Amino acid sequence: MARQLRGAAGLVKVGSQLFTAEGPRAVKTLAGLGFGIFLDLKFHDIPNTAAGAVAAAAELPKVRLLTLHTLGGAAMMRAAREAVGNKKNRPKLLGVTVLTSMDEAALQGVGISGSAAERALALARLAQQAGLDGVVASGHEARAIREACGPKFLIVVPGVRPASAAANDQSRVTTPAQAIAAGADYLVVGRPITEARKPRDAALAIAREIASASSV
Repeated sequence: MARQLRGAAGLVKVGSQLFTAEGPRAVKTLAGLGFGIFLDLKFHDIPNTAAGAVAAAAELPKVRLLTLHTLGGAAMMRAAREAVGNKKNRPKLLGVTVLTSMDEAALQGVGISGSAAERALALARLAQQAGLDGVVASGHEARAIREACGPKFLIVVPGVRPASAAANDQSRVTTPAQAIAAGADYLVVGRPITEARKPRDAALAIAREIASASSV
C-alpha cells in the first residue's frame, strides 16, 4: 500500500494497530520508502511515563507528528513538550481532543458534560497553554479552534470522508473541502483510500479536492 501511494500522500500514519503488530520496524520501513511519519499512538499516562514514551518516539526516523491525549492533563503535556526539547526536526506534538467516534451521548456516558465542540475547544486551549504545537480535532470544531488559538497552531482533522464515502464508525465526519475551509492544516484519510479499488487514484482525487479548496 505504501509503495502504491508514494507521491500521492504527504505523510503516512502509523497507529496503534500497526505499531502493536510491528513496532518501530514499521516506522523505519516506511521512513525508508521516503515517507514522513504521523505516529498516532495517543500517549496517555502519568507525566514521567508519557515524557519517556515521547522521547523514545522522537528518536525514530522521520517522525513529523506525534499524538498524546489532552485528557492526560496540563502537567503530562508540559512534560512531553520538555522531553522533545528544541531539537532540529523534532516531531510536532499534537493533543487529541475529542475522538471523532464520540458524540455528546458518548461523552455523557463517560461523565464529560457539555457538547463535543465545547470540550474540544477547551482542550485545545489547554494544549496550547501547555506548549503543544497543535491538536487533533474534528472538522466540526476546527474553525472555532483556529479562531481561538491563532494561525500558527496546527489543526489535524481525522474522520475525513469524501462525499461519496461511508462514515463507517465515525460520528463527526467532514469532507476534505469542508475541513480545509474550516482551517485544517493536515487531513487524516484512511479507509476511503485503503479500501478503494484503486488506492492511488483515490488518494490523488482527494489531493485534488484539497488543492481546489485551498485555492478558494
